[in-house]
Amino acid sequence: MAKLTTEAIQEGLKKLQGWSLSGEAISKTYTWPSFPEAMKFVNQVADLAEQADHHPDILINYRRVTLTLSTHSEGGTTQKDLDLAARIERERM
Repeated sequence: MAKLTTEAIQEGLKKLQGWSLSGEAISKTYTWPSFPEAMKFVNQVADLAEQADHHPDILINYRRVTLTLSTHSEGGTTQKDLDLAARIERERM
C-alpha cells in the first residue's frame, strides 16, 4: 500500500475527529475515567489491530492512551492507517 500525500492524509483526517498528522504518522490521545477503562480500550484496539494485521504504537499514561499509526514498510501514512483509525472510532466504547 503506497504512502499517501499530505493532502490525501489531511482529507482523510477530516472524517476522524481528534486525529492529527504528526510527522509521518497520525495520532490521537484518548482520556478515560480510570486506568482499568483505559486498559479495556487498549485491549479492544489490540483486537482490532490484530484483525487488520496492522498494529499501532500505543502509549499508556495512567488514564490517557495515545495511539500512533504509520505504515513502517512504506515510511509513512497509508490508507491502511486511516482505515484502522476509522474502525477504532466506530467500535470504541
